[in-house]
Amino acid sequence: MLQKFANWFRELFFGKELEIALVGLQNAGKTTLVNTMATGKFEEDTIPTIGFNFRSVKKGKVQMKMWDVGGQARFREQWEKYCRSADVIIFVVDAQDQGNLDIARQQLNQLISWPSLEGIPLLVLGNKYDLQGCITEQELITQMNLNSIKDRVVACFSISAKKNSNIDEMLKWLSKLQRKNK
Repeated sequence: MLQKFANWFRELFFGKELEIALVGLQNAGKTTLVNTMATGKFEEDTIPTIGFNFRSVKKGKVQMKMWDVGGQARFREQWEKYCRSADVIIFVVDAQDQGNLDIARQQLNQLISWPSLEGIPLLVLGNKYDLQGCITEQELITQMNLNSIKDRVVACFSISAKKNSNIDEMLKWLSKLQRKNK
């Protein structure tokens, strides 16, 4: 009870702090998203994440500690380790790469099946929606079978990390999340 009061008091006067795990297949745009959120601009020379990157980003009253975890097959087993202490899991999908949607769905289902991740809110982002041939937000919800997930809060947004589009909607959603007691 005292911890809940302290968290409420801190958020009221000092803002909110969230620990976020960003996961998804390679080339989905996780690092681009983190960099765009941090600097407000797109950097052309983003290299693939090997292992993980950590970045602290403040947007308004929300301080986000972001774990950007590599999406190559060899790093996917580590996703659970980074996600278990997170307040929210952000799963980034390349909305233009329809050939990898089945693999993305399988990896998401495997990830959220871990008992240690039970109840952690999930935000699925369809990145690159500014490009021709990408799927819509509703198609992403259907393709990723998000309506079947019942054990946690789930949201989905189409974004463009490169163009910094719809990031504000994602941030509004994140700012409304309750931090889990640690």
